[in-house]
Amino acid sequence: MGIHKKYYELAEEQEKLLSRKNEIDENFYNGIYERYRYPVLTREHAPVIWQYDLDEDANPYFEKRLGINATFNSGALELNGKYYLVARVEGDDRKSFFAVAESDSPVDGFRFWDYPVQLPDTCPEETNVYDMRLTKHEDGYIYGVFCSESKDTESPDLSAAVAAAGIVRTKDLKTWERLPNLRTLHSPQQRNVVLHPEFVNGKYAFYTRPMDDFIDTGSGGGIGFGLCDDVTNAVIDEEIITSKRKYHTVTEVKNGAGAVPIKTDLGWIHIAHGVRNTAAGLRYVIYAFATALDDPARVIAEPSGLLIGPRGEERVGDVSNVTFTNGAITLPDGTVYIYYASSDTRLHVARTSIERLKDYVFHAPEDPLRSADCVAQRCELVRKNLELLNR
Repeated sequence: MGIHKKYYELAEEQEKLLSRKNEIDENFYNGIYERYRYPVLTREHAPVIWQYDLDEDANPYFEKRLGINATFNSGALELNGKYYLVARVEGDDRKSFFAVAESDSPVDGFRFWDYPVQLPDTCPEETNVYDMRLTKHEDGYIYGVFCSESKDTESPDLSAAVAAAGIVRTKDLKTWERLPNLRTLHSPQQRNVVLHPEFVNGKYAFYTRPMDDFIDTGSGGGIGFGLCDDVTNAVIDEEIITSKRKYHTVTEVKNGAGAVPIKTDLGWIHIAHGVRNTAAGLRYVIYAFATALDDPARVIAEPSGLLIGPRGEERVGDVSNVTFTNGAITLPDGTVYIYYASSDTRLHVARTSIERLKDYVFHAPEDPLRSADCVAQRCELVRKNLELLNR
């Protein structure tokens, strides 16, 4: 028994990728954030030992045994000066799992731990797990809330599925305690659920996405908000709609909470995703809004349009024309790193700050919802600018 020589070639090539320094994309500017040129995670970042049997006797041709298709939608947090991404990793078999990538830098150098996350297997009906949001809660735990997908056994359609919000908690990202899935009494299915980082009226607060079935929101009117007494048996009996879906906007088809909301002196800033339909299929973009500090369910600002949309190569992938976030890191100095995936394939990072996000969310105009009013809104901006230029 020996190690196949091809392993050393692949490991050397991968080391070049893992050691590559990221840089700001100088061809992009909007004043709100900077995009970085290189993705922070791709399938090429997945360890060789996850995919190949290194034993030259057992694998003489060094064929890939368990391939990796994509690394994307990642929860994110900073702990003790290091940066952690709990990424959704999808195998060639289409099953997703979670894996922790660690770095000393928020924008490059992420390396996966040797082993993927092994969640407690407490749901025998569960087929797939993905898109974990990580919340440092004031109760002292780090909570991971993710989509727990199972086959819809009541439907003859082989692709019919049921989505629930799975909940785990940890203190070190190594030992995970599985809690019962969230139950919402008036919503048959849930995806894109985020745990609020603070107690609200002494209770745990969740941002939800009420859905009638696995794909369609149906009667779900937008991003929900609900309270529960006990996170170890989380039940929400009432959901209040916060950011609402609206006709002919970026949230027309559906919308959902993304990263854990960021607390500022003006309100909670939310970085979410919105979906609209096009002739080419669904288009996912990232947008922002704010809710009140004293009432996190009440929207107090919601600028028009998208914050981040797929550009260039980001538009191409397994599910094209998609940007999606479920993780952001805010540093003590106010710097914010938004981790967003493109086209269900790779993970990127953008850098901004709390001050810039506040300026955007509270000063960019709202969507007036009609073309005539949008033109009037833009013409007013033009008039003001021309007056300044012609002084």
